Amino acid sequence: MSHHEAIFRFSTSRAKQIHLALEPELSGEVNTRSITSCWVEDDDFLVMRVKADDIAALRAALNMVLRLINVADEMQDLKDLPIKR
Repeated sequence: MSHHEAIFRFSTSRAKQIHLALEPELSGEVNTRSITSCWVEDDDFLVMRVKADDIAALRAALNMVLRLINVADEMQDLKDLPIKR
């Protein structure tokens, strides 16, 4: 497997929170054409690695996980907003 690979390192103070949000999605992932792993380094770096059999599978996996990271980060913004009553 894994003829293609992409690694991203995101510098963010929310690395741990985003990782926790992604964990259930990535641990239950069932994809025979790609493998995605994600971890935190030095508390402020979220690292994501995607390995895939082919370019199409790599692109699809990257689209999915980058979208999940974006949503998790946006939810942190919403969480930090004051509640108006």
